Amino acid sequence: MIEFRHVSKRYPDGTSAVEDFSVVIPSRETTVLVGSSGCGKTTLLRMINRMVDPSSGSVAIDGEDVAHVDPVRLRRRIGYVMQNSGLLPHRKVIDNIATVPMLNGVPRAQARARALELMDTVGLDRSLADRYPAQLSGGQQQRVGVARGLAVDPNILLMDEPFGAVDPIVRADLQRELLRLQRDLGKTVVFVTHDIDEAFLLGHQVVILQKGGVVAQRGTPREILARPANEFVASFIGADRGKRALRVARADGVDVVVDGDGRPAGVLVGTEEDAAAGGPGS
Repeated sequence: MIEFRHVSKRYPDGTSAVEDFSVVIPSRETTVLVGSSGCGKTTLLRMINRMVDPSSGSVAIDGEDVAHVDPVRLRRRIGYVMQNSGLLPHRKVIDNIATVPMLNGVPRAQARARALELMDTVGLDRSLADRYPAQLSGGQQQRVGVARGLAVDPNILLMDEPFGAVDPIVRADLQRELLRLQRDLGKTVVFVTHDIDEAFLLGHQVVILQKGGVVAQRGTPREILARPANEFVASFIGADRGKRALRVARADGVDVVVDGDGRPAGVLVGTEEDAAAGGPGS
């Protein structure tokens, strides 16, 4: 469990990035911090591994204040995936993945063998192991970044807009891959995005932030969709534009889901009861 306790961050020039932020991040679930640029979400993420230290308040992992942990040792036990993968351009894929385990003292052969296993885990062909990052597609680079983040088998995985720099098709594929990985591995994932659709897709818990790290609403996607806390949240999730107000319309004998403006959003294939019973939509 990760706990933010009345955290604030002010920079020497007087800029206030975060003001009095308190949130509990449950273990083995994905918590998404979502908001517009400048709301403090990346600052909060980086407080967990001490890339940023709070001006006041504290961040605790399983009850231990991270301020009392050596930053380098802390970072080596927490996975971190960033937007542009952050791969070392002069090192091969296999060695990029093996970097942190080797820094932690794992023998090179063992670290490289584990890297190959992780390539399987994130859906990368092992034939790519001896290529350099520049020889990979954007989606492949991001998968390498995820594999590197998992290389020390961390309990916590921090992901800072990791899919923001790839095209929509690749992004959707990476999102599905992350959902699969979370089902299989059960990590504590803290994910930052500005995309509310991505937040609702990936998050068990979603924290919608306003400027200064102010929590506009926190809850499950279903809770937020059902009861937006205020006008800001309603606008941010698209409720005020009819984007989330879905209804069923009949077209050529098929139930089509349309939004509040009548635009098609999907096809109705069944209900939760059907899925639970193994029927349509399961």
